[in-house]
Amino acid sequence: MNTTSSRAQGPHGTEASEAAVGRLVLLTTSHRVAPGLLSWPAWQVLRDADRVSCADGAHPQLPYLREAGIVVDEAAPSAQELIEACAGGRTVVVVATGEGEPRLTDGLARLAGSGRVRMPELELLPASYDLPGARLLDLVQVMDRIRAECPWSSRQTHRGLAKYGIEEAYELVEAIEAGDRDELREELGDVLLQVVFHSRIAQEDPDAPFSIDDVAGGIVAKLIHRHPHVFGDETATTPEEVKEHWLRTKALEKQRTSVTEGVPLGQPGLALAAKLSSRARTAGLDVPLPHGEGVGYELLAMAARAEAEGVDPEAALRAAARTYRDAIREAESGG
Repeated sequence: MNTTSSRAQGPHGTEASEAAVGRLVLLTTSHRVAPGLLSWPAWQVLRDADRVSCADGAHPQLPYLREAGIVVDEAAPSAQELIEACAGGRTVVVVATGEGEPRLTDGLARLAGSGRVRMPELELLPASYDLPGARLLDLVQVMDRIRAECPWSSRQTHRGLAKYGIEEAYELVEAIEAGDRDELREELGDVLLQVVFHSRIAQEDPDAPFSIDDVAGGIVAKLIHRHPHVFGDETATTPEEVKEHWLRTKALEKQRTSVTEGVPLGQPGLALAAKLSSRARTAGLDVPLPHGEGVGYELLAMAARAEAEGVDPEAALRAAARTYRDAIREAESGG
């Protein structure tokens, strides 16, 4: 029952007002959204309320509510007190703290379950919502605190963490190839942690500091620039045309003198061979494979052939190796 309808009941306004149970609104907000950016329904209920209270005097929303002319009581009334405040058809709004007011909601549940109390209209009203990606802000805050307070994390360097980045990348690939969705989500988080951790360490560099915002801003600018068919006037209707746009734009950005620049030599051998073959083929270079003695040259030729046929030689070898592992286990078990 809302305030307007409750006060309109009965032939006598006073009697209707006394009989009305009123309305109790628990207003929740997200700390990941700038204070003061509330929904229109939230501002309406705040302006129309007979009483607004908040148990946290340091709540980030309070200065903005008061600036808007809303009187807020810094108090933590009990469930019974709030029900009494709603009597006569009044509307009471409680601006929830970060903990979500468990004491209040538990108290209201007990009173409602007793059957002895005439309860007001209860409403949970989210006043602000998280945007997609909002939990990344939590990750940045958690990383800040860990970097400052954890004896291990506070001493880490880029070089010291490098091995973990490699490990986490391999574990991510393994989760993808295994098709385990839960494992995939966890490993993506571990890879993301590496990015945030390195970015946090980079903030402390005395000569060339940068932050996670700089990292994110850089990749946003790169993605926009390399997708002119999405953000500009170029046209691309096939994956091949998209790749052409990407490579052409990348070449202009990097101003490299060789297509081999930027290919990390530290990656696994099959992946390295396939990447070099891909670079040469994409650039239209007809470079014969070197001939030599030994299995290395044979693997090079196989990797180049796989790449030309659209096969990832590393993934293919891992799949075959897993089959071999299963065969070994079967032999060990006497199967």
